[in-house]
Amino acid sequence: MHRAAFLLYAHRERLRRSGVLIVGPNRGFLNYIAAVLPALGEIEVEQSTVDDLLNHVPVKAVDPPEVASLKHDPRMATVLRKVLWSRLKRPVDAIVVSDGAYRWRIDEGVLKRLIDDVRREETPYLTGRERLRSRVVALLQRQAEARTAESPPETWVRRMGKSKPVTEFLDHAWPPVKPEKLVAEFLADPADDLLTPQEQDLLRRAKSTRWTAADTVLIDEVTGLLERTPSFGHIVIDEAQDLSPMQARALARRSGHGSLTVLGDLAQGTAPWAARDWADTLAHLDKRDGKVVPLTTGFRVPATVLTLANKLLPELDVVVPAATSLRRDGSLEVEASADVVGTVARLLLREGSVGVIVPDAHVDRLKGKLPDDPRLELVPVSLVKGLEYDHVLLFEPADIVAAEAKGLNRLYVALTRAVTSLTVLHTKPLPPALL
Repeated sequence: MHRAAFLLYAHRERLRRSGVLIVGPNRGFLNYIAAVLPALGEIEVEQSTVDDLLNHVPVKAVDPPEVASLKHDPRMATVLRKVLWSRLKRPVDAIVVSDGAYRWRIDEGVLKRLIDDVRREETPYLTGRERLRSRVVALLQRQAEARTAESPPETWVRRMGKSKPVTEFLDHAWPPVKPEKLVAEFLADPADDLLTPQEQDLLRRAKSTRWTAADTVLIDEVTGLLERTPSFGHIVIDEAQDLSPMQARALARRSGHGSLTVLGDLAQGTAPWAARDWADTLAHLDKRDGKVVPLTTGFRVPATVLTLANKLLPELDVVVPAATSLRRDGSLEVEASADVVGTVARLLLREGSVGVIVPDAHVDRLKGKLPDDPRLELVPVSLVKGLEYDHVLLFEPADIVAAEAKGLNRLYVALTRAVTSLTVLHTKPLPPALL
């Protein structure tokens, strides 16, 4: 946030025109930081999650993990581009257009050359369609000027562009496309040699009439092929380690000629497609020359808490150096106990906020049992990323690890939310990495 405030101060006029976007992992995180920039004196910032940014269709279904991972695969960008541009067809005949006084003709060979010329210009699909229309009309206009020795009025030009022969030619040769319709048709028949037969069957079987969050990245990809995406002067991306290649491409389209500040911790990658190497993420963000700066000295998490979290690093399958902390204060308690309510009561006697982080499956059981205090928040571990509390109570680490393939990464996130004290309660054996 201080980085964003600095940029707004140093490049105020440029960024006032082009805008700044902050992308966070969830709404809870964005609510948490909502007051930070105004407190720093800057308010000209838009905030969004990736899902909200790609809100093209109502999301009412959830993909199985293997299907979601496939839809987020960067090969989908190539496949969708091929599907879109395969819509172009060669003209089958000349077009003849009448303006009431004369009949104007454009031969089939000329129309083919116009299509090829526009296609080589690599414009967005819909821009190309309108450019093709303009060039067809320009040829008709030239014929009219040669015959009448004067330029036809603008009304004539508009009428020619909307005439039935021209429109029918366009609809055949360069048909209009709606992104959600194209994606739906592709998912119903995902035949492409970039996908294995098994992957094609996976997509085909998962096809539903209801959209999923993973579908929105496909729709956004097609939308970006159809027309240019409005972009920001600078984008700050937090928790970037969880960006999929397709999500990164979506943000790249919104960066345009702008710049990016990308923040993340590979050890905190919890998505199935979480990054293992920042070079890959930067490539998908179209910033291959971006500078990667490891930050290994912290001041937020006390050293005693960070030492415990660092024990997980060798098990996380990422190349991340162990972080050190300047903080020698703070406290860590690990207890074999299920007394969440009593422990919360003790923590509330201290100054500051208290976060109770539990496996998602435990949230409903604890709701209503904890004290009613504005400083207290019960948070499922799946939503705690990016948040921080003065005091954290973490319950049942073993269940967090067992709940998902990236369970150890999820536990690492939970362990690093405490600013002052961390209390770990468990009734089941701790994960071996913590011993």
